[in-house]
Amino acid sequence: MIIWKVGMEDMSDSKLMRGTMVLTAATFASKILGLIYIFPFTAIVGQTGIALYSYGYLPYTVLLSLATLGVPLAVSKFVSRYNALGDYQTGYRLFKSGLIFMSITGILAFLILFFAAPYIVPWIIENPTDKGNTFEEIVFTIRMVSVALIVVPIMSIIRGYFQGFQSMGPTAVSQVIEQIVRIVFILAITFSIVNMMDGSIGLAVGFATFGAFVGAIGGLAVLLTYWFKRKSLIQEQVEKSTTDHQLSLKAMYKELIAYALPLSFVGLAIPLYQLIDLFTFNNTLIGTHLTQDESEVAFAVFSNTAHKIILIPMALATALSITLIPTITKSFTTNDTGLLQKQITQTYQVILFLTIPAAVGMSILAYPAFGALYGLEDFEIGGYILRYYAPITLFFSLFAVTSAILQGMNKQKIAVIALAVGLFLKLVTNSWLLSLFGPLGGVFATYAGYVASIAVTVWAIGKYAQFNYKLIAKRTLLILVFAGVMALGVIATNVGMQHVIPITNQLRAFPTLFVGIIVGIVIYLYLGYRSNLAGQVLGARFSFLNRKKQKVKQEGS
Repeated sequence: MIIWKVGMEDMSDSKLMRGTMVLTAATFASKILGLIYIFPFTAIVGQTGIALYSYGYLPYTVLLSLATLGVPLAVSKFVSRYNALGDYQTGYRLFKSGLIFMSITGILAFLILFFAAPYIVPWIIENPTDKGNTFEEIVFTIRMVSVALIVVPIMSIIRGYFQGFQSMGPTAVSQVIEQIVRIVFILAITFSIVNMMDGSIGLAVGFATFGAFVGAIGGLAVLLTYWFKRKSLIQEQVEKSTTDHQLSLKAMYKELIAYALPLSFVGLAIPLYQLIDLFTFNNTLIGTHLTQDESEVAFAVFSNTAHKIILIPMALATALSITLIPTITKSFTTNDTGLLQKQITQTYQVILFLTIPAAVGMSILAYPAFGALYGLEDFEIGGYILRYYAPITLFFSLFAVTSAILQGMNKQKIAVIALAVGLFLKLVTNSWLLSLFGPLGGVFATYAGYVASIAVTVWAIGKYAQFNYKLIAKRTLLILVFAGVMALGVIATNVGMQHVIPITNQLRAFPTLFVGIIVGIVIYLYLGYRSNLAGQVLGARFSFLNRKKQKVKQEGS
């Protein structure tokens, strides 16, 4: 009986890890799709259209997070806990009441955003003129995206319920389908309005934001298909519950909110920073540094187009490291200090090894990267902002992962405090730095906020995990040296390539970007391989990088 139980636990752990990997892959695929579509979309609507798109999407993202309050993860944690106790009834009751509750919060969020749209516009641009996006266009865009708030919260509760059964497939498939439907709709509708019907950019962007609702319908359809297939099986388990805690709705939601609030707030880090920029960027710069259309282009680059490029290495690094978080939870819970130290060290190493060279490379290749991906219309301002903003990918990654480690150690409240400190610093310095440095002021204020937040999370990990940073400090120094050598090679390549093939159109930017990336990768990986740093950091995942093991194999043969 004991052997069978242990076997079942191993199978359960295996299923959970496999499910986590599937969900991580789907999230990564969804993010990549969300990046790729922005290039043709920008080609259709331009940077001013992208700015308008951001005006609608940023308030929507924040309000959506407040409406859902981290529900998928919180519900999955709640359902999983009571299912493990043989109480399927409690989780099912939460699911049924949650569908009603999330429908109400979704409708309320929709009504708030829809009717608040005219009052939000002056916070974004005090007196919009016809030289940029007009008052009516911004209101229309915000109202079009607000409709998605009716559907998305309902999806979040269904996803969370499935995840509580360690079934990640429905969430994974629905995420990818939602993104595909949204992107196809956005590109089709904007191309039709601008290129075929000769409609305005404002109209096209308004309908593009409506793509959030269309995509959500696609995602919901997938989830409902899964639900009707599994409904009888789930109800059978509910009826066979061995116990019923008979929790009141008040007690259930109190427990749910305790899980959800920290997860929701930390997950909102980037949108909250962008919301501060949304309400300060244009109103600080218009009339002092830039005209309205110039400020809107700079805002589009900063908040969306350059930002999308920066998220690429962050997505890869966090996807590789975040899989360690469930094991960190287990080590912390079982008080296995040695293993916990090893896992945290590995997590830090993966992030630093991947994002430091990526940040350096993106900064050096900022102009060819922006030109190749978005064309030369706003090449100067795009390359200029991207050059200084690129290193933020390291800070985004570090905060995401250190917050996840604290979550694994059940110290998520500290991650919330860290974010609050960073946001406060961003809020009080943003307008001042924008007035001093123009568009780069927003970049510098973001750096200041993230450095403060990371200082808190790094300190907390050191204290509560008794983590010693000496090895990480040594590895960071070595990575910086390698990234510095790589930088010299990439700078020489960039200058040489632009001398041979000047960037006079979008197509001519590609060779410089491609060759620069290849040279950077070759130099950095060569140094990492020769020093065996690559093997120590990534050898468990990519055995060919582990030079010492390769040497032992060769000697053995």
